[in-house]
Amino acid sequence: MKHLFTTKVPTMRRLVAVLLALATVTAAEAKTIRMTVKSTKAQTITGFGAACCDGAMCPYGDDTEPVKQLYGSTSKIGLNIMRMEISPSFDGDENVSWSTYNWHGCVPSALIVKRRGGIVFGTPWSPPGEYKTNGSASGGRVNEYDDNDPQNQRGKLREDCYEKFFPWLNSYLAYMKKKGVEVDAVSLQNEPDWWVNYSGCLYDPQELVKLVKNYANQLDRETYNGVKLISGESLGFTQNYTDPLMTDPTCRNEIDIVAGHLYGHAPLEVMKKAVVLAERYNKEVWMTEHSVSFSDTSLPTWHDQLRFAEEVNECMLGGCTAYIYWYMRAHWAFVATGEESFGKDNKYKNKLLPRAYVMSHFSKYLTGSTRLKTSLDKTDGCEADLEYSAYIKGDSIIVVAIDTTETAHSLRLTLPNKVMSGTHILSTGNEKTNLCQKTDIEIAEPTKYVTVDLPARSLNTYVFMIDDGSTGVAEVKKRPATGTVSYYDLQGRRINGPQGLCIERLPDGTTRKILAE
Repeated sequence: MKHLFTTKVPTMRRLVAVLLALATVTAAEAKTIRMTVKSTKAQTITGFGAACCDGAMCPYGDDTEPVKQLYGSTSKIGLNIMRMEISPSFDGDENVSWSTYNWHGCVPSALIVKRRGGIVFGTPWSPPGEYKTNGSASGGRVNEYDDNDPQNQRGKLREDCYEKFFPWLNSYLAYMKKKGVEVDAVSLQNEPDWWVNYSGCLYDPQELVKLVKNYANQLDRETYNGVKLISGESLGFTQNYTDPLMTDPTCRNEIDIVAGHLYGHAPLEVMKKAVVLAERYNKEVWMTEHSVSFSDTSLPTWHDQLRFAEEVNECMLGGCTAYIYWYMRAHWAFVATGEESFGKDNKYKNKLLPRAYVMSHFSKYLTGSTRLKTSLDKTDGCEADLEYSAYIKGDSIIVVAIDTTETAHSLRLTLPNKVMSGTHILSTGNEKTNLCQKTDIEIAEPTKYVTVDLPARSLNTYVFMIDDGSTGVAEVKKRPATGTVSYYDLQGRRINGPQGLCIERLPDGTTRKILAE
């Protein structure tokens, strides 16, 4: 042991220099992250949205400000899907107040969303009470703390009323169409696996199979613009509710969209397994409700907002084609309620909240894109310190990167195509800067290799313009503003006819940029 004490000890100055050198090397090694974006394609993204339902959205018959702020390609947020409650009423009586349910409540907002090119879909919380075993629209769970309380009744659709269910949905579609709203899709049931004391209806998985297999052909798709049918939206997006509908050939033929919620489960756990059969049979997969909320008194921190971004990102990595949040207006949602007790961001009613800008990283840029696999795709578990995903849309490659750590990094990207320019959309939660700041990414000449900044505690979207070997003008062809093909803006959103520089989709499915006269 003696030699340990007789070895020459470095001076304090030398020791500090050595430590600084080591720290510099470590930081340099940790700073650059390398990611390859592959050409392998996954799902195409239909869009992003929120619910226009009871609660913080009341009364919204005349208050359409949230959808005006959130929806459409020209809005700051760019949502394009809206979820509506199909209440148990038969006739949508406009003289009945929302507190006792009617179908009119969602109409004003739905009209705006549809005019802006969006998708609207309806979800039953309960069929009419007289169709049910407990004779009520309520789920029947009076005592939520004691399932054996004799007051509790399990409200289910009576089997002798299965044949009435789809005609009831048709009557809802007829009412909405009369009011000018073409509903794009209807669901079987909100959370069929969750016994509640509010409006609700319980189904076992095989009961949903029986309902769809024997009666879904009554859904009048021809009259109602090819309306799509969504599976039951289970509480935790579990396989026991999705797989039976996919394994039965008749049900599989009737169901267009497999859906569920995320309560109690991370996207890359249970939901990922439920997606497998849906992908095999080319069904869309929608996450149709989740609220990333906090206690009544606490306010979302910037880290909480990054956790929300990770959830949306993980849904994309898990195979979702659409992500629909819960309420539009709440202190933990997209639009402020005006309640000062929830902080200065929420003080002014209908002000856009930070979470809305976080969502815009996805809704403004990924709608209409196709996900590309990467070397750093996260495939299981919950949130991570760093997360990524990548997409292609038209002539753009898009990369999303989330850094929840206190350390800034550089992201070294290897892209599947040469790119000639780029834009960095950055959100850091810094009150002194705006959310969704845009800066140009300098690219000297077309290349597949780009290094971009990945700041600490940040959400980043990088949009790169693909180089096609031309000046970027030669491929744009002038075309008269007529024709029967479909047209989309450069954000991938459908428009009514060619307008300026846009995307033309021909009947054979091919697309090209055109310049309409």
